[in-house]
Amino acid sequence: MFLHFAAAVMAFAVVTTAPVEAVPALVPAADREVVFTVDGTATYGTLHIPAHRAGQRLRAAMLLPGSGPTDRDGNQPPALTPNTLAQLADEFGGDRVATLRFDKYGTGRTGLGAYHDHPEELDYPAYVRQARAAYALLRDQPETDPHAMLVVGHSEGAMTALLLGGTVRPRPAGLALLQPQAIRLLDLVALQLKAQIAEATRQGQLTPEQQTAIEAAVDAAVTAVREHRPVDTTDLPPSIAQLFEAFQGVSGRFVNSDDAVYPPDTAAALRPGTRVLLTCGTHDPQVPCATTDALTAALRRAHVGGPGRVTLPGVDHLLHDTDHPDAFAPAVLDALDRFVER
Repeated sequence: MFLHFAAAVMAFAVVTTAPVEAVPALVPAADREVVFTVDGTATYGTLHIPAHRAGQRLRAAMLLPGSGPTDRDGNQPPALTPNTLAQLADEFGGDRVATLRFDKYGTGRTGLGAYHDHPEELDYPAYVRQARAAYALLRDQPETDPHAMLVVGHSEGAMTALLLGGTVRPRPAGLALLQPQAIRLLDLVALQLKAQIAEATRQGQLTPEQQTAIEAAVDAAVTAVREHRPVDTTDLPPSIAQLFEAFQGVSGRFVNSDDAVYPPDTAAALRPGTRVLLTCGTHDPQVPCATTDALTAALRRAHVGGPGRVTLPGVDHLLHDTDHPDAFAPAVLDALDRFVER
């Protein structure tokens, strides 16, 4: 009896004197203002770090905005403020994914930077270099798992995401291409203009003969821009004529360098198995689902992983539907959840 009692005492002593491992402290969620320099331009952004254990490495996503003067939050103030990228940051943060979004050239705190005095020299590759530098900044954050990085692009930003996906190091684990620019820029512009012209004809604002003439003039204008010839605006409505004149003005270098990219060709450089989400909304007049067919096929040939293309019923270009005009549609949230799940 005494021996059993002594053994029990010794076992108790061992248990009670063993060191207790300290549980890492919980670090609360926080936003950090960041700045990085590329091509002589200080670029400003927001790094969101979700709540995590001290020392923990997190998945991290870089968020890229659509075309035009769209800032880090996905806005073109004051006229257009859907907060697309800010809402994406919130959604990813809820899944414990860190995010970086930044003011690209011509927006927010960054402005035109080194191109301020010669904006006509700003081209699409400059935006790609800016995004590549942002990726490196995110990769090197102490909270980032560099082998679990994601690139998320909306519209034109999705094309930039594709280009980065095949060139940055380490290669991203996943790409989310949300309502992507999936064909050449001027082909997409022509498609959008022809849809507007057809609608004007349907409403009786144009005759079928006028529609045919305008569509032919649009095609001729696209060819002229690509061949660096003056655009004949004779048969173009004033608003369309002004658009093509802008394409050959200060924006000419950007338009031609953007139009030179055919997104399906970029898919071949992706690492096989890269997780890819491609969305298209059935109510998106800017990026109709049919424009993503060739890119979808190219991704399949590149042997990337899922979820693949997800069609979003009733969803517009800003990822809304009629019941949710100021927030992501439920179908969008479901697609994002499928993308980030492991």
